[in-house]
Amino acid sequence: MQLSFRALSGITSSLCFLLALAWGFFPEVLLAIWSIEYSTAVGFVARRSAVLFAALGVMFFLVRHAPPSVARSALSNGFIVGCFGLAVLGFGEWLNGHAGPGILLAVLVELALGLGFVQARRVTVKLAETVG
Repeated sequence: MQLSFRALSGITSSLCFLLALAWGFFPEVLLAIWSIEYSTAVGFVARRSAVLFAALGVMFFLVRHAPPSVARSALSNGFIVGCFGLAVLGFGEWLNGHAGPGILLAVLVELALGLGFVQARRVTVKLAETVG
């Protein structure tokens, strides 16, 4: 299934806003899914992560209608690196026993988003080649 950059940005923005709310107000629920014990230190990091998710949500919401550009490519490429990096890290933490099997859901979402942006980037490049 091919998604346009606009659709993918909308999905990503919505997901980031949901994660911002969850990490900001209910971090213990997400941590329980990953079989990680909640502590005040972990809560502190979770709330800070919530703000980062909110920032990503705003960026993807505002860029969803942007035409292909260097800035749009930079945002996409950075997000691809972040998604694949988080997926590798999450899988590694699961293999090392630092997180439970619930982390694999996050890994799958991260892989799907990363691959979605790779696919959207390829479509954009192909369109630019046919137009140019």
